[in-house]
Amino acid sequence: MSPGRSARTTDGGSPRPIRRHAAWTPYAFMAPFLAIFITFVAVPAVFGVWMSLHDWDYMFEVKPFVGLQNYLNLFDSASAAYQSFWNGMRATAIFTVASVPLLMAVPLAMAILLNRRFPGRTFFRAVFFMPYVLGVAVVGLLFRFVLDPNIGIVNAAISALGLEGALNALGISTPIPWITAQPWAWISLVLMTVWWTLGFNTIIYLAGLQDIPRELYDAAKVDGATGWQQFRHVTLPGLRNVLLFVVIITTLASANMFGQSVMVTSGGPGDSTRTALMVILGEGLESFRMGSAAAMSYLLAVFLSIVSILNVLMVRGRRRR
Repeated sequence: MSPGRSARTTDGGSPRPIRRHAAWTPYAFMAPFLAIFITFVAVPAVFGVWMSLHDWDYMFEVKPFVGLQNYLNLFDSASAAYQSFWNGMRATAIFTVASVPLLMAVPLAMAILLNRRFPGRTFFRAVFFMPYVLGVAVVGLLFRFVLDPNIGIVNAAISALGLEGALNALGISTPIPWITAQPWAWISLVLMTVWWTLGFNTIIYLAGLQDIPRELYDAAKVDGATGWQQFRHVTLPGLRNVLLFVVIITTLASANMFGQSVMVTSGGPGDSTRTALMVILGEGLESFRMGSAAAMSYLLAVFLSIVSILNVLMVRGRRRR
C-alpha cells in the first residue's frame, strides 16, 4: 500500500488514514541516548556540584558541608589550592594560545591542498588523518623517545647533518633539551599535538570546502580575482560556520590537554607544563580533596564557557558587518 492511500475499516465504513507513528515514537528513539546522558553526564555533573560544597575526602565517612568555601579558596592567595590551581590555569592558557592558531591555520591549508584534484589525493587524505586514530599513550611514548635530549632521533639527526654549529651560532645550545627545559618543552608539546590532531580539523574543513558552490569560484575568476582574493571573499565566508565549530572544539580540546604533558614532560620542567587537569587530578586523587577538585573543575568549565561564548559573539559580529 502506498503512503498516500488510506485503509478502510473492517465494517466497510469510511476510509481511515494510516497512522505512521505514535506520539511516543520520537521519545523511544531518544531513550537510549537519554539513558546514557543522564547516567554518565547529568547525574555525575549534579553530584559533582554537591561534592564541591563539601570537604569531601573519600577516605573518611564524615564529609562536612562547607558551602562555597572550596570556591573561595581558589581566590584566596593564602590557601593551599590557590597557587597550584592558577599555575595550572596559566599553563593551560599558554598551551591553548600557542596551539589553537596552528590547529586552525595548518589544517585549513592542508584541506585547501587536498581539495584539489591530483593523483593519489585519497591516499594523502588517509595519511594526514591516520595519526589522529592513535591513542595519546602511543603518541606520547613515541615523542618521548623521539625528543629525548640524549637518545632522541631529532637530536641525532641534527648531529648527523652537522647543524650543531649553525644552531650554536643562533644562540641555541645543543643537544636541544626538547622536554627538559623551556621554551622547548612547550614547543615540543604544541608541535606534537598539531601533528597528532591536525587530521581531524582537516577533514572538517574538507567537508566545508566541498559544500561551497563551485560557481562562486568561477564567477570570481571571471571578475579577475586572484587566488588570495578568492580565498578571502569566497572560501572564508563559505567556511564561517565551519570555522566557528572548529575554533570552539579546538579551544576546548586544547584547554583540556592532559595526556601529552603526562607522557612527554611529566608536568616539567618544574611545574611549567602541569596543566589545570593535572592539578585537578592531583588535588582529588593524590591529596584526597575531592571537594576542592570539583570546585576547580567547575571553575575551569566556567572559563571555557565564557571563551566559547566570546568566540560565537565574535563570529556573529563579523557576519553582521
